[in-house]
Amino acid sequence: MYQLSINNSVQKHLDKISYIEVKRISSKLLQLKNNPRPAGCKKLHNEKGYRIRIGDYRVLYEVDDNKKSIVIYKIAHRKEVYR
Repeated sequence: MYQLSINNSVQKHLDKISYIEVKRISSKLLQLKNNPRPAGCKKLHNEKGYRIRIGDYRVLYEVDDNKKSIVIYKIAHRKEVYR
């Protein structure tokens, strides 16, 4: 099982999103602890890490297999995530 950590900027962004969306996102993030590369995740080309889709939101994260850790470094709407 992997350890999950979220950057402070991500937490601030989650505070601005509706409760229903946060609930959907958090359930998917908890699933990452068991499987850091689920079906549908994509390796990023321009940045390091991976991307998963959750409705209109995208979660960008890095996986360290040696330390068994996952760092969520960005969660944003699909229009804003890659800017």
